[in-house]
Amino acid sequence: MSEFILLVGHGSRDDDGNQEFQAFVESYRTRWQNSNVESCFLELANPTILDGVDACVARGATRIVAVPVILLAASHVKLEIPEFLDAGRKKYPNVEMVYGRNIGLHEEMIDLLSARFGEQVTDVLPNETSIVLMGRGSSDPDANGDLYKIARQLWERTGVQNVEVCFTGITFPRFPDGIRRAVKLGAKRIVVVPYFLFTGVLIKRMQGVLEQLQMEFPHVSMTMAGYFGDHPVLLEIVRQRCEEAAVGQSFMNCDLCQYRKLAAAHHDHDHHDHHDHHDHHDHHDHHRDERRDAEQEQTTPALTQSGSPRGMHS
Repeated sequence: MSEFILLVGHGSRDDDGNQEFQAFVESYRTRWQNSNVESCFLELANPTILDGVDACVARGATRIVAVPVILLAASHVKLEIPEFLDAGRKKYPNVEMVYGRNIGLHEEMIDLLSARFGEQVTDVLPNETSIVLMGRGSSDPDANGDLYKIARQLWERTGVQNVEVCFTGITFPRFPDGIRRAVKLGAKRIVVVPYFLFTGVLIKRMQGVLEQLQMEFPHVSMTMAGYFGDHPVLLEIVRQRCEEAAVGQSFMNCDLCQYRKLAAAHHDHDHHDHHDHHDHHDHHDHHRDERRDAEQEQTTPALTQSGSPRGMHS
């Protein structure tokens, strides 16, 4: 049996983010001395998941362990990647395909967040320091709720005054709201900790928003910590996810879930009713608000002249 690992990245409109994912994959190959590793993207970039499956099979794979290098399990992880793997199974019925877990809630991710925070702060003054934990945001309430669990653990680990949760889009509270709430609660120093794997459109945009907010509150020190990148802790967690799936200790439940096919049928029906879609991300009805939100983020200023998030009321 020839086993290959297929690492699935999300994909970005910003090629810098895609290159960082590919660098992560190369770091994985080097660190674990495993050349049987291929990479692909769910959307917005190439190679696609089916391209990745093709590449594994072309190199002689008889078993593929697909692992999403994605932080939280929303619809991408629960529905879309399994659909692509189903297509791969149909194309290659003699190749076993196993779907591993995403990064998810992991104790060492809290360690990594704490380390990123510590890189910005040498002396923690608990009554003056707040963390703003910034996530992407999702239409899946479970994924959003997981970020709040992470925030609680980060608060207990760091001993800061408070940890605010905010999102760059899709849901609320938005990033400027998290900053303003921390200021209202008396923070003199705010450290934004992005819960992001790699750079991209949103990271770069939020850095600009933070600069505007710093001008709005000049008496408060504001810094943004680094995202995760190819940190050794993250590489180890992904290795664990690959090993779990390879030995049958843990699979992504959604790959075997009986309800996924019902959900997929629902999304297919929605797709036939809406013909203005351009990529796989747009084929799912529950993503239309996400797409519209992303388009607005790309075409409108992050803040209005009054400093309020566009579309919200102060």
